[in-house]
Amino acid sequence: MSKPTDKDLFANTTMTFGEHLEELRACLFKAVVGLAIGFVLGLLVGDWVVDFIQRPLRDALTAYYQKQSLNWVEDHLGKIRTGDQPLPWTAEQISQIVNQEKLLPEEAYVDPAEILRALKKKELYQEQPVDVEPPPSGADKELERRDLLRIFVWHRIEDDLRVQTKSLSAHEAFMTYIKAALLVGALIASPWIFYQIWSFVAAGLYPHEKQYVHVFLPFSLGLFLLGAAMAFFFVFKPVLNFLFYFNSALGIDPDPRISEWLGFVLVLPLGFGISFQLPLVMLFLERIGVFDVHVYLSRWRIAILVIFTLAMFLTPADPTSMMLMAVPLTLLYFGGILLCHYMPRSGSPFRGLDD
Repeated sequence: MSKPTDKDLFANTTMTFGEHLEELRACLFKAVVGLAIGFVLGLLVGDWVVDFIQRPLRDALTAYYQKQSLNWVEDHLGKIRTGDQPLPWTAEQISQIVNQEKLLPEEAYVDPAEILRALKKKELYQEQPVDVEPPPSGADKELERRDLLRIFVWHRIEDDLRVQTKSLSAHEAFMTYIKAALLVGALIASPWIFYQIWSFVAAGLYPHEKQYVHVFLPFSLGLFLLGAAMAFFFVFKPVLNFLFYFNSALGIDPDPRISEWLGFVLVLPLGFGISFQLPLVMLFLERIGVFDVHVYLSRWRIAILVIFTLAMFLTPADPTSMMLMAVPLTLLYFGGILLCHYMPRSGSPFRGLDD
C-alpha cells in the first residue's frame, strides 16, 4: 500500500519570519486584487444597491410617521369635531386610510369666503353657475382662526420628505454610490478573500493540521454570510424601532443622512459576520490541541461574559443590537462545544511532527 502523499494547496510547512511576512504580503495583494475586481462589478449595480440598503430605514421611518399620525388623530379628534361641522371620518376609518392606503393626514385651514370668490370667478367654465354670493372682502376685518374652515389634506407616504434619506453635501451621493459598490465588491470577492486568509494561516501549520483548513474554509464563508444576512434581515428592524422609540418619546423627529445610514449598514453586518466564526474557531483550537471540550464546558460562564462584552463593542450603542448578537453567539458557543464533542480529533495534536 502506497504511503499517502502530503501534496495539497499548502505545501510549505517550515518558514522563517521573513518568509511569513512575504507570504502575508502575497496573500494581502491577491485579496486586494480580488476586491478590486469585485468593486468594478459592483459599480454596475451600485444604484440598485443604494436603493436596496435604504429599504429597512424607509420602512422604519414609514412605520414611525404612520404611528405618529394616528396618535395625532387620536389626540385631536375631539378638538377637530364641532357641533355644526362634524368630522367626516371616524378614528377607525382614518387608521384604515393610514395603514392600508398609505396616506398621511395634515391639518389645514382655508378661508371659505375666499373659496366662494374663487368659484365665482370660474363660473364661466361650469355648467351650473355658483348661486351663493360670497361675502364682501374682509380687508377691514381681522381674520381669526374661527373664521377659517378646518380640513384634512392627504398625501402619499412615499412622497413625504420625512421618510426619505438626505444628503447634506454635493459629493455625498457620489461617495454613497462608491461605498455601495465597494460593499458589493466585498461580497463578491469574499470567497477569494477568505481563501487567502486561510492560505496564510495554513502556511504556518504542520501537515496534519493543514487538512482542517480545507474543511473550515467553506464553512467559514457560509457562517460569515449567514451572520451578515441575519443582521440585515432580522436585526435592522428591531434596532431601528428601538432607536426611533426615543425620538417619539422625546418629541424629536428623525432626519437620517444617507452616509450615516450606510456606515451603520456596513458596521453591523460585518460585526455579525466576524462573530459568527466562533464555532469554527473553537473547533480549530480543539483540533490543534489548544483547548478541549472539558475546558470549554468548565469556562462557559467566562465565555458568555466575553461574548456579551464583545457584542457591546461590535454593535452600535444600543442594548437591542447587543442582545441580538450576544444571544446567537451564546448558542453558537454551545454549538461549537457539540462540534468538538461529536467531531473529536483522532490521536495527539502533535502527531506527525517527526514525519
